Amino acid sequence: MLISLNWLKQYVDIDDFTPNELAEKITKSGIEVESVEPIVESMNNVVVGYVKSCEQHPNADKLNLCLVDVGDEELQIICGAPNVATGQKVAVAKPGATLPGGMKIKKAKLRGVESNGMICSLQEIGIDPKFVQKEFESGIFVFPEDVEVGANAVELLNLDDVILEFELTPNRSDCLSMIGTAYEVAAILGRDIRLPEVVVEREDTQTKDYVDVKVEEPALSPYYGAFVIQDVNIGPSPQWMQNRLIAAGIRPINNVVDITNYVLLEYGQPLHAFDYDRFGTKEVVVRTASEKEQIVTLDDANRTLDANHLVITNGVEPVAIAGVMGGANSEVYEGTKNILLEAAYFDPKSVRKAAKDHNLRSEASVRFEKGIDPNRVKEAGLRACQLLQQYAGGKVLSGEVEHNSLAVEERVISFSADKMRDRIGADISTEQMEMILQNLRFPFERKDQQFVVTAPTRRGDISIVEDMVEEIARLYGYDEIPFTMPQGSSHAGGLTARQQLKRKVHQFMQGAGLAEAWTYSLTTEGRATTLVSPEVQQTSPNPIGLAMPMSEAHSHLRLSMLPELLTSLQYNLARKQQNVALYELGSIYITKEETLTSQPKEELRLSGVMTGLWQNHPWQKDIKQVDFYVVKGIIEQLFHYVRFDNVIFEAGEVDGVHPGRSALLKYNGETIGFLGQLHPALQKDYDLTETYVFDINFEKLAEGITQEDRYVRIPRFPSVSQDLAFVLEEHIPAHDVLQVIQEHGGTYLTEVDVFDVYQGEHMEKGKKSIAYRLLFQDPSATLKDEQVEKAREQIVKNVQEKFGAELRG
Repeated sequence: MLISLNWLKQYVDIDDFTPNELAEKITKSGIEVESVEPIVESMNNVVVGYVKSCEQHPNADKLNLCLVDVGDEELQIICGAPNVATGQKVAVAKPGATLPGGMKIKKAKLRGVESNGMICSLQEIGIDPKFVQKEFESGIFVFPEDVEVGANAVELLNLDDVILEFELTPNRSDCLSMIGTAYEVAAILGRDIRLPEVVVEREDTQTKDYVDVKVEEPALSPYYGAFVIQDVNIGPSPQWMQNRLIAAGIRPINNVVDITNYVLLEYGQPLHAFDYDRFGTKEVVVRTASEKEQIVTLDDANRTLDANHLVITNGVEPVAIAGVMGGANSEVYEGTKNILLEAAYFDPKSVRKAAKDHNLRSEASVRFEKGIDPNRVKEAGLRACQLLQQYAGGKVLSGEVEHNSLAVEERVISFSADKMRDRIGADISTEQMEMILQNLRFPFERKDQQFVVTAPTRRGDISIVEDMVEEIARLYGYDEIPFTMPQGSSHAGGLTARQQLKRKVHQFMQGAGLAEAWTYSLTTEGRATTLVSPEVQQTSPNPIGLAMPMSEAHSHLRLSMLPELLTSLQYNLARKQQNVALYELGSIYITKEETLTSQPKEELRLSGVMTGLWQNHPWQKDIKQVDFYVVKGIIEQLFHYVRFDNVIFEAGEVDGVHPGRSALLKYNGETIGFLGQLHPALQKDYDLTETYVFDINFEKLAEGITQEDRYVRIPRFPSVSQDLAFVLEEHIPAHDVLQVIQEHGGTYLTEVDVFDVYQGEHMEKGKKSIAYRLLFQDPSATLKDEQVEKAREQIVKNVQEKFGAELRG
């Protein structure tokens, strides 16, 4: 919500506060002020000028030579605007003026003729082009005739205003209006509030002679009021009203439309003006739409309705989608003379459904969705009638025609002063509480320490005692509430083992060069079943669908984080980031039920995606592309870092992963994840280069880590290394051989690593050679050759017996 301080001053005295001071007070009271911005940059020496004469420039066809009276002098100004003419009152930047953007106005010669200043367009003095009225889009701005020559144009156009942007939480819909904001600011400052006085002069003619209202769905429209205003003159709205609309982010159109928008902002009550003569009948029928019923809305779009959409009709066809947008067939235009004005209360859910279905979320629908004040509906309609009478010359017919089944209920909350002090934790006196309730303008009764408060309907967020605790605490001042230490027995804080593990995983992955990503837990149905680890696929074959998804893109709970991580990868590659490595530590959602009857199980997993160069040191000619072994090495080092032992990398296939470049992670015979290269077909779908992924069950990681700290004495004696190469059948996994080596290597074998695999022309078909490097070490003495040789013989013997291997020379 954008709040104009110049407009706010109409209701509350705030002149003794700077904009930043006021913003700080509002923020500290519970409504965040996101920004404090002047409506335009500072400028000076811009005044109202009167064009006394306008002639063609002697040396240029498209320039005009103007003589302009600016009050204290007359200036000769050359102007190229196509709409400049004699008799206009215009905005003039005098010599010495500074305009937004730093432009300084000086005396100059244009095509040999002196020019002393500039006649300005609205864009040139800082107004956003989207707020400029159509007639002034390509030319200068022309003031109404009643402005004073020489007056400050900056003030007349409200360009000295400051705008506060409120970041409102959903419960504070009362501040979606200027009056609601005025109530809030007056309560914070302890000031009086000045509300507009609504007085409407009525004609003798009765509205009921022209309109008949019938509401077929009273639950969706419990109040509908219709007013008729005759003989209006369509034209521009007064300058002050245009200024306020622009400050609130709304473009002025004409006096009738501007008045409905103005009342929307002032009261928070959406209104709609129909051209009575184009309405078609005197019947106003509020009903739900028929299936496949059509309406052309004000944006000239043809929209198909269904039975969930509430519509306003003339008894024959829809003329508006209730609370969302009017129809083009009854739109107010330049020739409109008679107005049918609607002031209604529509069901928030119905409006939200229609706005969402038609992608038409507007200032009006937002207010209906969040809840409007039922006590202001009729008053807002009367306020619009008053303004139409004053600024459109309209004649308001007597008596509005209403359907009214709206139950207006003011909630009553009781509390004791002692209980309030206990809840807040501050010694707030009973008199202070009383003063706060008076500032809030909440009616109340007090008997000793007991309060009975009636929450006004404008504050729909106040319903229980806790709401009153918040109101009194925030207006008392959160800064005034003393700090207190917890009472009772306490323990020193600390992280659990699981929390420590999560931190270690984050530290390692970021230290390894991967960037953390946070992706949506919701995805499409197709992606929810993509790149799912085999053990998850067996446990939860079907993803969980939402009953009422916001969109198809977020309709199902994920069974894997990888699809959304690939989307993030795709986003980065599309923006020329070729080397990307992302990881996420997050939850997937598992259930065995086909129809969900209970909460799904959340399982924490660690997933990652990598593509491009892993290492790039061109000067040293050290360039390394991400491949399977880079990813495998990162995972192995992670397991080593967190002391998660006995994990086996086993060849296996996963849907969506390259069948020849993938591995399953096994722990105690159970699959706990996988890694591999993305399948070329899936890679193409995402428009990616060669990409590698991994997915690990963090829950198993947390269960299997060694919790105890381990310390190993630094060796004092040298180690002995041995290399063994075995010729094996090509289907035998290297890890199986490594396990046999570890089992029979004896006490002094400390490390075993594969350092070479060979298959080629010097190797028999169907065979391969795997070379292992063995490290032996005795921490208490220097190893003897016989000890190493004995262990070597045992290793060779057992590998040969188990796998039929040959020792390669």
